[in-house]
Amino acid sequence: MRLIVLVGPKHSGKTSAGKELASLLSGSFVDLDDYITQRSGKSPRALYIEGPEVFKKAEAGALAALLEAAFSEPEMAKSSLPLVIASGGGLIDNPDALSFLEKNTAVTSVFLDISAQTAWERIKRDGELPPFLKTENPEKTHRSLHERRAAAYRQFASLVIKADGKSPHEIAREITDRLRGI
Repeated sequence: MRLIVLVGPKHSGKTSAGKELASLLSGSFVDLDDYITQRSGKSPRALYIEGPEVFKKAEAGALAALLEAAFSEPEMAKSSLPLVIASGGGLIDNPDALSFLEKNTAVTSVFLDISAQTAWERIKRDGELPPFLKTENPEKTHRSLHERRAAAYRQFASLVIKADGKSPHEIAREITDRLRGI
């Protein structure tokens, strides 16, 4: 089994492109935030409000459970079809979760790189700011966080895809083309 984990900032298109990618590859798709909610009964936002460490523990546990299921369940482990996982935007700040990905050679991480401006516009359009952006200057906080995380994601990821201005289908198509070279 091959695992493809889409990483990147909040609102970079990981879920939309992930669904398209899974469809193009005839694989399965899991949104890690949805999986966290299924396992804990609470949304990632609610867990974060309880405390960033509470959320990080839930995120790492969910990712570990997904990877374990992918490689231990006989039908999944033997499958040649990929599992595509859309991670949360802050995965890069969760060392425990990252360690599960780094030590697994069957994982290909794909960074969906969008500009801080594009991400900010999408966050504003979404409505309520996430708890970590509820500061005196949310846009400045976002930009600082975005730039730091983007640099870390570029170093971490197996592939970097420029996602600004591209549809989910275009992103998925580019990923499939680039995966052929790995």
